Amino acid sequence: MNITIPQLYDFVNPAFPDAVLTEVLLIASDLKLNEATRIIPAIHHDIVSLFDGRFDGYRGSNTKYHDLEHTLSVVLCTARLMHGCAMDNGQGELRPFLLGIISAYYHDVGLIQTKDDNEGTGAKYTVGHEGRSIAFMREHLSKAGLDEQDQSDIADMIRCTILAASPDEIDFSSKQVGHAGRIMGTADLLAQLADRNYLEKLLLLFKEFEEARLPGYGSELELLRKTEAFYTHVAKPRLEGPLGNLQGCMTKHFTRRWNTKHDLYAESIERNMTHLAILLEECGESYECLLNKLNRAGIAELELLRLDQ
Repeated sequence: MNITIPQLYDFVNPAFPDAVLTEVLLIASDLKLNEATRIIPAIHHDIVSLFDGRFDGYRGSNTKYHDLEHTLSVVLCTARLMHGCAMDNGQGELRPFLLGIISAYYHDVGLIQTKDDNEGTGAKYTVGHEGRSIAFMREHLSKAGLDEQDQSDIADMIRCTILAASPDEIDFSSKQVGHAGRIMGTADLLAQLADRNYLEKLLLLFKEFEEARLPGYGSELELLRKTEAFYTHVAKPRLEGPLGNLQGCMTKHFTRRWNTKHDLYAESIERNMTHLAILLEECGESYECLLNKLNRAGIAELELLRLDQ
């Protein structure tokens, strides 16, 4: 008897904005946070319009790794982890849930250029983009009527995604806000590492790093070779330490929502890291070998074509 174990993307594909919105609203409804279901759709549609280039004064997203799908994957992961953590407490709280979801929507908008910014791509803002995200959020949510305290709390939640900073150093306005911020910071890491095309998308991330002139990665191959160390020595300790070791709550979400007692994010991350180790062992220093074996989403295929030119 063959038992099929579900995988993360069997349920919701973050490449489809409507599917993500529907799922987030279902989670909010399950937590009996009906006010959130009224507010979130407007935020969702504004962010989709911004990334698509339909937002007045902005060019639209042109960073290939930190794109709309990435943002929506973080939104979805944030909602799921909020849901799972609420299972421990018996009930979710409206304000932290709502502000956490909003912070996920806005956390990378600082990588989007204005209409009159025609030099390069938004990747040039990689270092410090969180501050730009916060500034954009404050400008546009103040017009939407969000008060100063809400804006400040969302700003602190966005700061939880800064890898070089610890959430322990943030003076959150309340324990609940700090908890929500750590959930969102956790979701930002989990959503990337668990992406079914994560390894291939690292080729796109290198292009962003290259434009931003980040040191430490001289080539796509070097980034791939350093990815396991990033997970082991940076991401995992951050998840288990300053971010509060909250990722384990994800099993409770999938049990409640999909009746499967699996942490599908953890399992997807393990598959990615195992697959990467196998590929590096097989290919050694051959970048072309890696590209041929990575090819799934078409990203590696385009890179192979570029190398042939």
